Amino acid sequence: MRKAMRPSPPRSAGGFTLLEVLVALTILAVALTAALRSAMALTNNIRDIRAKQYALMTAENRLLELQLGAGAIQIGVSGFPCEQGGAVFSCEQIIRPTPNPFFDRVEVAVRSSDGAREFADLMALLPAR
Repeated sequence: MRKAMRPSPPRSAGGFTLLEVLVALTILAVALTAALRSAMALTNNIRDIRAKQYALMTAENRLLELQLGAGAIQIGVSGFPCEQGGAVFSCEQIIRPTPNPFFDRVEVAVRSSDGAREFADLMALLPAR
């Protein structure tokens, strides 16, 4: 005897199942999360580069001020707040004598305002006064 075949329900030719849609949405969410993280990392890198650039300009400006005679060159260590481009830094100036009595060694270090991170450290030899 033969069994009677039941007619199968008609399948639609187009469309996706719920499972396929959920898998596609999960893949899309993971890709968007990765893109967002990389964009945030890029933004943080740009902020750090800008801070380093401003700190370097600050240190160069201080060395030029000393070289042009705007600031007195006194042997010792001094700290002072400094600002460049709206960024506030903490600067430290160290002036030491050299074996050559005609020159002094000047170091300018630029750190974050809380002193936790150093952005620039420049050294120059300037004529002793």
